[in-house]
Amino acid sequence: MSKKLVLAYSGGLDTSYCAKHLSKDKGFEVHAVSVNTGGFSKEEIQDIKEKALQLGATSYKSIDAVTTFYDKVVKYLIYGNVLKNNTYPLSVSAERIIQAVEIVNYAKSVDAKYIAHGSTGAGNDQVRFDLIFQIIAPEIEIITPIRDNQLSRQFEIDYLKENGLDLPWEKAQYSINKGLWGTSVGGAETLTSHLPLPEEAFPSQLEKTGTEKVTLTFEKGELIAINGEKDTPVDNIIKLESIASPYAIGRDMHIGDTIIGIKGRVGFEAAASLIIIKAHHALEKHTQTKWQQHHKEQLGNWYGMMLHEGQYLDEVMRNIEVFLEDTQKNVNGDVVVSLHPYRFVVDGITSDNDLMNASFGSYGEMNKGWTADEAKGFIKILSNSGKIFNHVNNK
Repeated sequence: MSKKLVLAYSGGLDTSYCAKHLSKDKGFEVHAVSVNTGGFSKEEIQDIKEKALQLGATSYKSIDAVTTFYDKVVKYLIYGNVLKNNTYPLSVSAERIIQAVEIVNYAKSVDAKYIAHGSTGAGNDQVRFDLIFQIIAPEIEIITPIRDNQLSRQFEIDYLKENGLDLPWEKAQYSINKGLWGTSVGGAETLTSHLPLPEEAFPSQLEKTGTEKVTLTFEKGELIAINGEKDTPVDNIIKLESIASPYAIGRDMHIGDTIIGIKGRVGFEAAASLIIIKAHHALEKHTQTKWQQHHKEQLGNWYGMMLHEGQYLDEVMRNIEVFLEDTQKNVNGDVVVSLHPYRFVVDGITSDNDLMNASFGSYGEMNKGWTADEAKGFIKILSNSGKIFNHVNNK
């Protein structure tokens, strides 16, 4: 019987243990796969490959899924202005979905009978990976040595040293997960409820002072240009991150409910994603109707929650995506944003679809579209249901 196994491999301690243990002790033919959703250089990918092969993997493959990540997920997070708990742009949780889909599709393409990942039993990723794997390929057996055996970090280090892999596994003071849509930062402080992350914990340090204005151009809700220079949405996200991160913009702490029911706390920095969402939202306020905004806000929140909890493959997600995309037809124009140290301000927008059309009257000023008597009649009718309720219930 074939013992071909695809391992979701990051190059970290947990997946390195899995690579060695599954190939040496369990006799699997391990094919290591990593999925780049942003944040990895060619040099880093080469280092991961060398380590995987050194640990006993038969092969290693890096899948470039940055554009796929944007097309399948990030685009809709922008359309929905998704910030979990009004704070977090789902930087890492959104990536995990695409990584899981790409890995299980690769496993099917090479006819692997087994698929493994290094998740523990305490976090969200185990749910995201297992859900995706079971839905797409229920015939493939999922193997999770760290979770199943409740292994400690020290046990894994000792095991690898005993097997000739004396690499520097000492845990960094802060765990950094970088991707296209933001960077998460975990450390001792995030295990508490009261301590903030120190300045040095964040990958991007303050390098610029003063103020810089940036013009973001949107077409049907997508970022198509920065300061008048057109490029792909993915390249524009990367470019905006390089412009804004030297101002140390986009830092915050997310406190949320994990899928398994416990509270979690993680720091993050996401300059580009927060600026894009806030700029896009401002443009929508000018170009969409009241009821478009009302219903889109609810569906955007649902989309983010379902994505966070690994329910990406539920058909309702495709339904919500159709709705979100349809709402973007008139979300066109320029948004000017001022960058300052540690913060940004959306200054204003210009758009041919701006509904603040002066020919219909200006808020708080003289109107041109109706008479005073028409306004009074409208208000009288509008008050009618309230009058009835008060008359009936005023005891």
